[in-house]
Amino acid sequence: MDFVMPDFRPAAPELFIAAMALLTLMATTFMKRRARPAAFWLCQATLLGALLLMGFSGIQRTLTFSGMYVSDLFGTALKAVVCLSVATVLQYGRAYMAARKLDSPEYYLLVLLSTLGMMVLISASHLVTIYLGLELMSLALYALVAIDRDNPRSTEAGMKYFVLGALASGLLLYGMSMLYGATGTLEIPLIARKIYEHGAKDSVVVFGLVFLLAGIGFKLGLVPFHMWVPDVYHGAPTAVTLLVASAPKLAGFAMALRILVFGLIDLAEQWQMMLTVLAVGSIVLGNLAAAAQTNIKRMLAYSGISHMGFVLLGLLSGVVKVGDIASTAINAYSSAMFYVLAYVLMTLASFGMVILLSRSGYEAEEIDDFKGLNERSPWFAAMMLITMFSMAGIPFFVGFWAKLSVLQAVVIAGQYWLAVLAVLMSVVGTFYYLRIVKLMYFDSARETAPIFATTGTRVLLSVNALLIALIGLRPDGLMQICAFTLRF
Repeated sequence: MDFVMPDFRPAAPELFIAAMALLTLMATTFMKRRARPAAFWLCQATLLGALLLMGFSGIQRTLTFSGMYVSDLFGTALKAVVCLSVATVLQYGRAYMAARKLDSPEYYLLVLLSTLGMMVLISASHLVTIYLGLELMSLALYALVAIDRDNPRSTEAGMKYFVLGALASGLLLYGMSMLYGATGTLEIPLIARKIYEHGAKDSVVVFGLVFLLAGIGFKLGLVPFHMWVPDVYHGAPTAVTLLVASAPKLAGFAMALRILVFGLIDLAEQWQMMLTVLAVGSIVLGNLAAAAQTNIKRMLAYSGISHMGFVLLGLLSGVVKVGDIASTAINAYSSAMFYVLAYVLMTLASFGMVILLSRSGYEAEEIDDFKGLNERSPWFAAMMLITMFSMAGIPFFVGFWAKLSVLQAVVIAGQYWLAVLAVLMSVVGTFYYLRIVKLMYFDSARETAPIFATTGTRVLLSVNALLIALIGLRPDGLMQICAFTLRF
């Protein structure tokens, strides 16, 4: 067999991050006093460099590494948002981690490795590449969750995340092996062709699909694979919680779309029913459990479960048998993509506010910590109000349009009962979001210490929250970008 040299250019951003991770490791090893700030700026420069390299990757779909890696507009768009999200996370959490002496060079190295895993996962066109990207992302996140070694709650959360994550990876790998046994290939396009040629009635393929959905459900934090989410969000340092809650959701969405839509579309009737069960469970349990929380990190954890349920509604609504099927499917999948992008934007702002209110020796983790925020800082109270209104789906913020676009896709697909259930649960969700607003504006402040943050963090958090409002005023631009990347 002749060896064919792969084209490295489409994977230039990933190769650059891998090289810079090694450079960061070597550079900080020989530094003492300046190791921590050097690691931060090297990490930010790496993310910026990867973002610039994506601009040269073009818009044509390119396969390389023997069909294991695909460069396309959909993947490039998501990877760009991943880099921006991780850079934002690092800026928000810099002072927080430094105050707790957790900003070691290893922290930034693990963040880079996790980002590399996300990017590999997003561009995977092969089941082996999907598994490699997933494990690289997950193993780094396990270590990050337990990075506060002196905190029993953090180490416990890291252990739970690791054990349950290993179980989910095993289920995913088992499902992949069953697909390989039934189709004789691990390449996603070839799997789709084999299933199309031999029909979708093979019980081995359907059985493998169940295990694949279990792995996907765990990575997205869907019911009944959600048990790790509240404990990990609560136990990890808030800056790490922000990372776990934001960028990996983009990678998980890309994994679900590439496996289910690009690879197993002829099994759509089967996975649509399974996704319906996961979506309903996530939306119902997520909203009901969030309403009972007094810890804001746990509240946002259950809230995130319900939001991922809405993303599933968009994915399952692409399978229709009426009208212009291609156009309807694109609208459904682009609504799911728009929702996950909006969710990441809102999550960055919400956890950014939690980090802003925290200080050395004090964690602003309770909902009551937001009491009287308007008295302490009217500006940041307004930023939190925008974020909470958007998460609740109140017009006219980006969260409202995200929910509306998904609900429209569900109605077009003829799943009226799902749309009604989602609207009812959104009303329940409005309660615990508006409770935060009520505490900020109508209760007396229980904490009078001034809010300290660097100018960069204040500006970035303000821009983050204002983007939620601005995109809400003109959502069509982002919606068209999502549709174009999928249609192209």
